[in-house]
Amino acid sequence: MPGTNLTREEARTRAALLHVDAYDIELDLSSARELETFRSTTTVRFTVTDPGAATFIDLVAPTVHEIVLNGRQVDVSAFADSRITLTGLAAENELRVVADCAYTNTGEGLHRFTDPVDGETYLYSQFEVPDARRVFASFEQPDLKARFSFTVHAPRGWVVVSNSPTPEPVGEGEKQTWSFAPTGRISSYITAVIAGPYTGVFDSYTDGDQVVPLGIYCRPSLKEYLDAEAIFDITRQGFRYFQEKFDVPYPFEKYDQLFVPEFNAGAMENAGAVTFRDQYVFRSKVTDASYEMRATTVLHELAHMWFGNLVTMEWWNDLWLNESFATYAEMVALVEPAGTKWPNGWTTFANQMKTWAYRQDQLPSTHPIMAEINDLEDVMVNFDGITYAKGAAVLKQLVAYVGQDAFFKGVQAYFKRHAWGNTTLADLLGALEETSGRDLKAWSTAWLETAGINVLRPEIQVDADGVITSFAVRQEAPALPEGARGSAALRPHRIAIGSYELVDGALVRTDRIELDVDGELTPVPELVGRPRPTVVLLNDDDLSYAKLRLDPVSLTAVTGHLGDFADPLPRALVWAAAWDMTRDGELATRDYLDLAVAGLPKETDIGVVQSVHRQVKLALDLYADPAWRETGLARWAAVAEERLWAAEPGSDHQLAWAKALAAVARSAEQLDLLAGLLDGTAELAGLAVDTDLRWDLLTRLVATGRAGDDAIAAELERDNTAAGQEKAATCRAARPTAEAKAQAWASVVDSDELTNYVQDAVISGFNVADQRELLAPYVAKYFESLTSVWETRSHEIAQQIIIGLYPTLQLSQATLDATDAWLAGADPAPALARLVVESRSGVERALRAQAADAAANR
Repeated sequence: MPGTNLTREEARTRAALLHVDAYDIELDLSSARELETFRSTTTVRFTVTDPGAATFIDLVAPTVHEIVLNGRQVDVSAFADSRITLTGLAAENELRVVADCAYTNTGEGLHRFTDPVDGETYLYSQFEVPDARRVFASFEQPDLKARFSFTVHAPRGWVVVSNSPTPEPVGEGEKQTWSFAPTGRISSYITAVIAGPYTGVFDSYTDGDQVVPLGIYCRPSLKEYLDAEAIFDITRQGFRYFQEKFDVPYPFEKYDQLFVPEFNAGAMENAGAVTFRDQYVFRSKVTDASYEMRATTVLHELAHMWFGNLVTMEWWNDLWLNESFATYAEMVALVEPAGTKWPNGWTTFANQMKTWAYRQDQLPSTHPIMAEINDLEDVMVNFDGITYAKGAAVLKQLVAYVGQDAFFKGVQAYFKRHAWGNTTLADLLGALEETSGRDLKAWSTAWLETAGINVLRPEIQVDADGVITSFAVRQEAPALPEGARGSAALRPHRIAIGSYELVDGALVRTDRIELDVDGELTPVPELVGRPRPTVVLLNDDDLSYAKLRLDPVSLTAVTGHLGDFADPLPRALVWAAAWDMTRDGELATRDYLDLAVAGLPKETDIGVVQSVHRQVKLALDLYADPAWRETGLARWAAVAEERLWAAEPGSDHQLAWAKALAAVARSAEQLDLLAGLLDGTAELAGLAVDTDLRWDLLTRLVATGRAGDDAIAAELERDNTAAGQEKAATCRAARPTAEAKAQAWASVVDSDELTNYVQDAVISGFNVADQRELLAPYVAKYFESLTSVWETRSHEIAQQIIIGLYPTLQLSQATLDATDAWLAGADPAPALARLVVESRSGVERALRAQAADAAANR
């Protein structure tokens, strides 16, 4: 986006010049219901190392009214390209900026939302990475920390929350004023203002003399669904675990958690005022996998209060460390405390987070965990599976390498040494080297400074009696995708090898050895002379980060017995390996379907079940031989219907299979069942056909032409909420007509009026896999619109469009050629090119997998 970028060199220069003391920020939100802008007054005090020098402060605003530097009026023409140029600086400076800033509907800056249920206006801020400058003038980089004092004017009856405890408002009229006490020294991106007629539930965390006030907020229209006590319970679990492991008290004065509308991410770690997407307030029945996901998100954001907020990265190249640490911390805080509800959380991590990482690490945009972040555009596209999931997996391996006690002792020293400051990776590794006595330089080079993913395969030879005569682990470093930076590398891995036998119908681990794998081939003499087990599982217990392959004997065994593993983690590892083999074209889609059909009826982990449901549907849509695709989809639909009828009434599995059928139903009888469940003429014992499931059923009926505008309108009348309006937008875009597709396309590409959530909903309905022919004319239109979208939309909105409308379903060489022609001729910005190249890679992979599936039928 022109004029809003900031390079690392500019940030370094500014950080060397400035020390920022404090901000006083006054925001007038009293006319938020009527006006498109709000008055923002910023007073910032800072010193410089070189009096007389010049610098700039960041601001994105429609209008600047006044700039005063050290009592001297500065012409407002100094504001240009989202910066205010400041010249003739003194040793000590005070800057005052008065501007009109704009509310947004994109989830960036100060987002404004009107709830259709009560007609009220709700505001919340989202500042990471560079969007505090959309609300107040700021030195927008993480290493220029300061104290922040907010004064907010808002309508009487509103609630206003910020980083400091909420004061009592003052004022006699319709406008009241909240004056917040200064924060500690924090970065601008974790400051926050949330305002509106939110409703709250309150409690506290108490540990001896320590009392931390806790608050949970949401819109009144969601209050009946807010299970506050469950959220307080997991929050307290996190407080207990982190304060013990970090040996540093919670560093802020209170801890509020606010569930806000149209939030782009899962949550944001604003200091003491965490914002969450309000889909985590479940208004319909969900499976336990959703509750587990919410719990991990709560713990992730709480971990950031120490790692990220108390101690903060110097620049965005250590974003990975910020997010990876929080992801690792969320997992240990979830699974280790006594009495936890989710002791098998590492199963979910293996099945979902690491699958995300493996996918990301095989894209042309793969990068070392320590990514090179040259500017803000780089970081905006780097919130990816490497930054979060691969980094966390590698940290898990680091903990195994140095020992958990030494790891947390190092973390404790790190927090105490750098509290309220900024750091780099070297600071953390230095602390860990001190406490563990290990030299981590080689480990860092191998794991953090190289890209790509290794593959581990067992090589087993046996004699006529089935006794192992040779066993080795072969490590491969597949070439990085074309265009990727860096080169493939073999790495040291600490892994376990599990031996499994069928015992009373269950696959039970009968032996486990742990060893270091290094280099291309690692012999395992400990297994020589033993009978060959039914299943050999490399990387058992999921200690390392690598793609796992099964030998032919083990693969045959698990095809018929995948659901028979006694423990959930080895099942998850094999499911993940099978999915990765399918994506790589090593396992045909039809064989993956066979595996799913055989294994899912015995799979107890509902998170794994739902992941496999999504993966089977994706494989059939993208990776199946087109000549066989419909056969595979029909078989999967029949299995989903069969399992739905067989599921225990009221169980999570019943709900999961109902949603799986709603995603794929295609026969007249299946669609009749969906219609009957929707109108009440069909019933399944225990299945609650509630609000969200009704929309799932209707979306499929609309996409197949079995329902239309009248049914959408009727359902929206039943559920005229923000979520209902989004679901209705999906349904309208999913109608199987050229006119519906044209309307959806125009609303997203030709207009910028849709909110972030409604736009996402429209894109979802536009892309129906059974409607490829209707979507074919939009390939050319997509490439014609790309540059304009990138240059005129905010980052979040542009990224939604660029990824969401890429012709992923047009699986042909022509799509690849059209992409290549655009890349060659458009001279796109690097961040834009990355998004397009990643999408292209998906089509290329799909074509390879289709060829492998077709070959399996010969």
